[in-house]
Order: sequence, then structure tokens, then C-alpha cells
Amino acid sequence: MLLLGACSAWSLITAGAHDGRPEGVLLAVLAVAAGCAAGRICGALLPVAAPGAAAVAGLGLVATTPGLAASPQISAPLGHAGATSAVLTLSAGAACCAAWAAGTPRVRLALRLLAAAAALTAAAVGSVTGVIACTAVLLSSLAAGRMRHRGLGVAGLAVAAAGVTGAVWAVASRALPEGLTTALESPLTPHRVLLWRDALGLAMHDAVLGVGPGRFGDLSAVAAGALPPDGKPHSAPLQLVAEQGVVGVALLAAVFGWVLFALWRSPRSTPVALTAGATLTALAAIASVGNALSFTAVSVGAGLLAGVATARPLTDGGAAAVPAVRTRGDRDRLVG
Repeated sequence: MLLLGACSAWSLITAGAHDGRPEGVLLAVLAVAAGCAAGRICGALLPVAAPGAAAVAGLGLVATTPGLAASPQISAPLGHAGATSAVLTLSAGAACCAAWAAGTPRVRLALRLLAAAAALTAAAVGSVTGVIACTAVLLSSLAAGRMRHRGLGVAGLAVAAAGVTGAVWAVASRALPEGLTTALESPLTPHRVLLWRDALGLAMHDAVLGVGPGRFGDLSAVAAGALPPDGKPHSAPLQLVAEQGVVGVALLAAVFGWVLFALWRSPRSTPVALTAGATLTALAAIASVGNALSFTAVSVGAGLLAGVATARPLTDGGAAAVPAVRTRGDRDRLVG
């Protein structure tokens, strides 16, 4: 809560310094906090039903909401906006978390099939990123059942998230060899890369405060020339460094790091914690190359999954239940 409060306060400070519009940041922080609180409550009372229902809701949201599915308005010239792949990834992760919490093999199988349905839905709507992310979450969840110590898995997730962010930064700053940069520009699209470089250019004007929240679209010539213009650099870390400076990026990294730390200390079993961590890491990768975090549904879903995976399930009597011991690492933690 302190970190989320710092994110809100810093957005107001930078907005006051440069006449910015902090409403989007404040709404995202509120959505994450509300989702996390709901996840802690629902995860404690219904550790299987709550994430399972969230997974179904995510699939239904993609199927019934035109703004989340592929469409010319949000796909050209940057490909998918990122909301579809992000929601489907969160749905797959929620289904896998519910599967590990389930007590019967049939229910576990049904929930894993639901996670596979998320990947198939991504393929049906033409989201290659969604297919890759959902498949990665499902495979990571299966592998998490064999992890003896969750600390190693959490550390690996942190390195993966840092690697994706570093790669995006390297492309934007032209730090990679020319041949590799050219190869990456094709799937990323040249327009997206130009937006990233514009974001870094704006960050140079004020590295501490940035240009102000919500002002990238006003100051970026590349963003203004897009049809239709959306005013986003399509990268969460680069948008933050442009609009809120290095402090904004540091706060975002601190929030993600705290989530991983909370999952490491979570009373839930290791497979549940690592599955949630893999899902949120995949979401971080999607947000690094797209504008997924611009959608409130994604922010709420991320908070909800984090809350479910860190909740302490309750018994019928209301006392805290002992988490299921599924790995040697869990057994050592309980004995300690």
C-alpha cells in the first residue's frame, strides 16, 4: 500500500510540475488496489472457485467486448493493443492457480483445459502474443509442481522480467547491433520502435520529473502522426520514464519486486505462487511492448491474481488453514 501510495503521490507531483493529467495513473493504482483486496478476500474464502470464476470471466470479456478483440481501430499500425493477450494470459494463470488448489484430479484437469482454452481463444482472435503467453503460463505452471524451492523460481522470474525490459530499452536506445535491431523491428513494427525512441528523447528533457503524466501524445511528433493516434508509446516502462522520469520507473519496478517478494512469502503452495508469478511476469513482458496497462480490466485482473495467490485460505471455523504441502520447499517452510 505504501508503494501504491507513492506511485499516486509521484504522479500528482509530476503533473503539478508540468501541467500533466494524472487521472490515468490514479485510476490504474486504484484498480490494482481494489483487485488485490478482492483477491485476498475471495482467495481466502474460495481458493478454487474464485480464480476459476475469474478465468471464465476473462474469457467471456474477450468474447463479448469488441474493444478487447482484434479490430482495425486498435490494431493498425501497431498490431494488437495488448489488452486481448493480457486478459487471456491472466485468465490462463487464474485457471492454473485454481487447478493447483483443487483437491480432485477431475477438477484439476477441467481447470487446466480452461487454461488451454485461453490459448485457443487467443489463436482464434489472431493474437500471436496471447498464444505464446498463455502457453508459457500453462507450461510454467506444470513445471512449478516439480520445484522444490520457490525462491529459485521467483529469482528466475525477476531476471526474465528485467531481461525483457532491458531488451526494449536497448532497442529504443540503439544499443544493439544493427543487424539484430533490424531483425527485431520487423515483429515489433518500425512505428512502435520510433515511439520508443521518441519516449527516450522526451525523457532527456527532464530525467527526474519527466514531461508530465498524459503528455506523451501532446509532445511526441511520432504519436501525433499515427492513424488513429492514441497518445501512447506502447511500452509501460518507456511511458513512465518519459512522463514521470526515472523515479516513476523505479516505483513501477519496486511494485513488481514487492509482488514477487509477497509470492515468495505466500502461505499458498509453491505451485500456486509460482504460477501467479509466471503469469504476472508474462503480463509485465506484454506491457513492456504494448499498452496493456492502459485497460482497467487488465489492472484489476493483475491485482486480483496477486491477491488470490497471496491469500491465506480459511477453514470452515474461520481459523487460518495450513497450506497444502506439495513440494519439499513447502515442507521446509512449514517446519521452519
